[in-house]
Amino acid sequence: MGAPGFWDDPVGSSPILRERRGIERRLDVLQRLRSDGEELETWRELLTEGETDPEANVFLERLGGELKELELKLKLSGAGDEKNALVAIHPGAGGTESQDWAEMLLRMYLRWAEAKGFTADLLDRLDGEEAGIKSVTFSVNGEYAYGYLNGENGVHRLVRISPYDAASRRHTSFASVYVYPEVEDDAPIEVEDKDLRIDTYRASGAGGQHVNKTESAVRITHLPTKIVVSCQNERSQIKNRATAMKILRARLYDLELKKRAEEQAKREGEKLDIAWGSQIRSYVLHPYRMVKDHRTGQEVGDAQRVLDGALDPFIEAWLEGKMAESAATG
Repeated sequence: MGAPGFWDDPVGSSPILRERRGIERRLDVLQRLRSDGEELETWRELLTEGETDPEANVFLERLGGELKELELKLKLSGAGDEKNALVAIHPGAGGTESQDWAEMLLRMYLRWAEAKGFTADLLDRLDGEEAGIKSVTFSVNGEYAYGYLNGENGVHRLVRISPYDAASRRHTSFASVYVYPEVEDDAPIEVEDKDLRIDTYRASGAGGQHVNKTESAVRITHLPTKIVVSCQNERSQIKNRATAMKILRARLYDLELKKRAEEQAKREGEKLDIAWGSQIRSYVLHPYRMVKDHRTGQEVGDAQRVLDGALDPFIEAWLEGKMAESAATG
């Protein structure tokens, strides 16, 4: 940070400053715990001598909170965990039913982000013909956004009485969620022009008449990996192209992370069908109400509360499992 020109390069200095802030937060928690350790010894001696003081309960509650904070910081120590997140949602087979379910998931994540104090930006959205969405990509911006959301990767299953079925029958719908860490412009991800196919087209959806008059939407295909990304949220083709490249770089970075981590590489290699037997979590609204994560066994009875953004029990359970597995493998 003392190097000449460091502060004149906001793009290059940003990841270093973010890493420094993360280290400082960990050190702050450790220093507080060290101080608490000395105070804890004093309280132990007093309690051993038969002294009672309501302040002891206050201290123990504060100590418990600090230990929980440190534990969370340790859980969010994976590659890229501190970064912003890019999230893509795609409905499975089933037409309007699955497209409506995809939009319900979008609403759930946006509400979760808002409750956490994060900001979310819609990058690309393709609406369904009758209802719901055919696809959507958005960013979640905030410290450790990717670390929190990484465990949401996978297929999500909904069971409910369909609002689109005149006979009010029970339907099962699926949608996939993909989460990628946002990468800085100076990240070591090489994308050559010869490896790209760039198509422009007329945007659709919200935005007024303008979206149908100019080919402002951009679709980029990365030929070596067959990854396809698109953006139509901006009115400017130049801005849409820049955002699409940002998404592509994030996906390529995520692909590289998964190659380096055996567990993640295995998960990426198991190309799950968006169908029966592949879901990571089920949201049941009929004949009973419950949300269950099939990886951790975490269950919540208030399904509506979860759909309103109360995802922390599932996120924390996944992080705990990830941390335990990491400790077991050394």
